[in-house]
Amino acid sequence: MSSELTKPEPFPSSLGPFEQLRLAREIISTEANALTNLAGNLPKTFVEAVTAVSQCQGNLIVIGMGKAGLIGQKLVATFASTGTPAHFLHPAEAVHGDLGRVQSRDVVLLMSYSGETEEVTRLLSSLAELNVTTIAMTSTSTSTLASQSHIVLELGEMTEAGTLQLAPSTSTTVMLALGDALALVVSKLRCFTSLDFARFHPAGSLGRKLARVSECMRPLRQCRVAHQDRTIREVFIESQLPGRRTGAVMLIDDNQCLTGLFTDSDLARLLEQNKESCFDTAICLSMTSDPICVQSHQMLTDAVEILAQRRISELPVVNKSHQPVGMIDITDTVALLPASESETDSTIPFPNIQA
Repeated sequence: MSSELTKPEPFPSSLGPFEQLRLAREIISTEANALTNLAGNLPKTFVEAVTAVSQCQGNLIVIGMGKAGLIGQKLVATFASTGTPAHFLHPAEAVHGDLGRVQSRDVVLLMSYSGETEEVTRLLSSLAELNVTTIAMTSTSTSTLASQSHIVLELGEMTEAGTLQLAPSTSTTVMLALGDALALVVSKLRCFTSLDFARFHPAGSLGRKLARVSECMRPLRQCRVAHQDRTIREVFIESQLPGRRTGAVMLIDDNQCLTGLFTDSDLARLLEQNKESCFDTAICLSMTSDPICVQSHQMLTDAVEILAQRRISELPVVNKSHQPVGMIDITDTVALLPASESETDSTIPFPNIQA
């Protein structure tokens, strides 16, 4: 016998491209039909489950084994991110001490399509002793899991997708959809808002879209600020800052209140028009007076909308006394602009004409 390992023969495929696509469509249709059926025949106990979870004083504990367990972990993430404290408990670990995580004020969601999964059903007597409310997500109300749970979300019998119809596919898809529905209806009942959602999603583009102006503005120390009575030449000599700079100078009066804005585009326009003599006049004579502003507590999306609609590049941020506290620069928000606007920004700078 040769000591060299031989490569296995490639698995012969009897499916051509057309058959592969046909089978894929069939699989997706099977799952889609199951979801349509679920939408039209929601378990009457769904409202009971919503009530139990929404009124829960503790945590929602989700338990499932195998594929159902994986769906359960995803649902935990959905519940947690939409205002319902939730944790996943692996049934095998539960019987080895982790059941101590469960308290009487919790609600436990047990997931098993057959309702007979041994690792799940053997927890039922212990959960009964802990006096927790249990919700079973299973195919039939006659299963062991259903018969020993307070609330049963009956999925009904269904056919798994694929030619073998063995791998959990349709059943897990339906479990996921019903779990999402439960999470989002509970979230609605709890008056969970986009601001609450932002607190749980501070990172990435999603977090930026839901952030406030104060979180994304350039602070005052990074902005150019000058008195309105200074000359243009003095302002540009004295307002130099290291690192990235904004394309505008915020002008203030004796009370430190914002009175105007003078941009690099304004400076270029004077040069183009051969008005160098204006460089030694007060900048207030050439500035844009009373520019549009935002306050730091406003949503960043409000600021981005102003930038896009007014077609400006800089947006001063002021406090209640109309004193500047920072600046929103378009280069820091371009990813949040509408597609048509951001495409334009990449090639044509916005003119800084304040409406």
